[in-house]
Amino acid sequence: MYKSMNIDGRIVRFTDERNILEVIKKTNVELPTFCYHSELSVYGACRLCVVEIQGRGIQSACSVPPEDGMVIRTNTLKLRQMRKMTVELLLSSYAHDCTTCQKNIACKLQDIAHRLGITEIRFKKSNRELPKDYSSAALVRDPNKCILCGDCVRACNEIQGIGVLDFVNRGANAAVLPAFNKNLSEVSCVECGQCARVCPTGAILPKLEVPDVWKEIGNPEKTVVVQIAPAVRVAIGEVFGAKPGEPITGKIVAALKLMGFDKVYDTSFSADLTIFEEAEEFLKRFTAGENLPIMTSCCPAWVKYVEQFAPDMMNHLSTCKSPQQMFGSVAKEILPKLLNVKRENLVVVSIMPCTAKKAEARRPEFAQDEVRDVDYVLTTQELAAMIKEAGIKFDLLQPETIDMPLGFKTGAGVIFGTSGGVSEAVLRYVYEKVMGETLDSTDFVETRGLNGRKEITLELKGNTVRLAIVNGLKQAHDLLDEIREGKAHFDIIEVMSCPGGCIGGAGQPVPLVGDNRQARSEGLYYADKMLQLHKSQENPYVKQLYTDFLGEIGGEKAHKLLHTHYKNRKRIFGTDMTLLPGQDKIRVSVCVGTNCFMRGSQKLLRRLMEYVEENNLSEVINIHADFCQEECENGPGVRVAGKKYLHATYEMIVDAIQEELKNPTCTDKSESACESCTEKCEQA
Repeated sequence: MYKSMNIDGRIVRFTDERNILEVIKKTNVELPTFCYHSELSVYGACRLCVVEIQGRGIQSACSVPPEDGMVIRTNTLKLRQMRKMTVELLLSSYAHDCTTCQKNIACKLQDIAHRLGITEIRFKKSNRELPKDYSSAALVRDPNKCILCGDCVRACNEIQGIGVLDFVNRGANAAVLPAFNKNLSEVSCVECGQCARVCPTGAILPKLEVPDVWKEIGNPEKTVVVQIAPAVRVAIGEVFGAKPGEPITGKIVAALKLMGFDKVYDTSFSADLTIFEEAEEFLKRFTAGENLPIMTSCCPAWVKYVEQFAPDMMNHLSTCKSPQQMFGSVAKEILPKLLNVKRENLVVVSIMPCTAKKAEARRPEFAQDEVRDVDYVLTTQELAAMIKEAGIKFDLLQPETIDMPLGFKTGAGVIFGTSGGVSEAVLRYVYEKVMGETLDSTDFVETRGLNGRKEITLELKGNTVRLAIVNGLKQAHDLLDEIREGKAHFDIIEVMSCPGGCIGGAGQPVPLVGDNRQARSEGLYYADKMLQLHKSQENPYVKQLYTDFLGEIGGEKAHKLLHTHYKNRKRIFGTDMTLLPGQDKIRVSVCVGTNCFMRGSQKLLRRLMEYVEENNLSEVINIHADFCQEECENGPGVRVAGKKYLHATYEMIVDAIQEELKNPTCTDKSESACESCTEKCEQA
């Protein structure tokens, strides 16, 4: 049965809305708010969505659940004055230089100030200047523009389950910072950029590479080619007035060629290539019953998450490079000859919906002789900025054709950009390979939808194939826990770190109001339907690439160019640390039995715990209070990774820990562990 409330004199029905704010939206009134996002918990910090509730006074609409019979006013003089004062105080307290800010025009603070009719600031501006953080390869953090809305904190915690950002201090000194006031590159950030996506100001932004790309285009000695990711084509039009989700690849090609790019290719080509390698890798594992479930490796934020937070699951990751990196690897190998250019003069640029792709391109394993396979990565936002900078009237452009051979794609490659797309593309390949028959209907609709988690079962010649599709790293974390505990069993797991997949990447245009991810997803499936070929195995140019250059699928040359390896990246002192495949957390056990206690073990235990905390070692060291080590006359007794230390002192144990970090004790003697280990030891 419907309930109703009176909003500004109109009766509005409601059902399961979480709060008054969501009910008010039904009246086509959009109350201003910084801290409210439908996918995040209710926070109620900004106090902009205040309303007058009869009998209750002024309250935040986002934090009050709707009740039958409520009488609400949203636009009184008092409310307008309160909102304007709140925004004026924000504008006076932080550095907001709109004309030079990367967020200009797309800034929510700027938009709300304009909507509220703020033409002057009545309060004295702050002169504080805090250092900016440029350490990340993907993101820039400017604390001077932070308005303490907490959106980034909740996104990192609630969507990704990582929590590298949080509030510190109180009052005028309150701030949002990474752990221990470190730079982003020194904490366990996976560079997904979801903090930047929800940030209403320019406090966290994708790192710009536009100036460098312009320089390369202007260098007559360089040949600059560019690849366009699937999700870009259904999002960039929003910046220029197109309908959300409208695929406009042809106009993107025209704009890029006008700007001076020599060749324009499609990442969907290498997505098709990925399916050849990844599907065959799955079939090989499935047949042998080894390293299942296989987990997709297309999303660099997810890969880094596994390396940092779930190294015990690394052997489940597909060894395939992402489509971006496959393209770069192939392009640097075959285009110098095709385009008659020296390898060192070929520049490969990617246009991606993702910030983590910037960091991925800089991974050392994706370079040869210190020359990266992908030289620069631009986000969709950066491409839009370049189009504007070039003075191109994007909406008036006539579509142009993408270049061959690395521009030909099937619909399977295009749907990579939405959650479930990779799984559907794999199934289109695997079904025909296993069943030995042509797949007439290529739609596996069970994989579709933007739910955080989907589970699918498919029968193939008497074999049951179980798939899990998740988006958002917190969802992935929960799934991995279920697998470890034996509560969940899958053969294929697709993970995308961003909500909805690449369509919701942090490099995509961020609408000031609403959410365009559903429209973008539908746009990719529409683009699939408009193509003549829908299965990766039908791509003639990919098949020709194997015939002329790569050889056998998964063969020696294909594996060298298209596959990679992973390593444990648990954080220590702001740097990466590599442990052996069998190495778990270093266990430090301090005996607190009576005799050891009398010899100072309690004080030693406390100092060692402080040492671990101060040096950010909690992810790699476990400190334990232990009992009798049967060396009562020689206490305090301490064990470090199983090695016993008697008459232990603080300095002695710290030295032992440092030695173990440098030369970890291997506990995994399995053949598979040794095969992936690069260390020289007796076992080898």
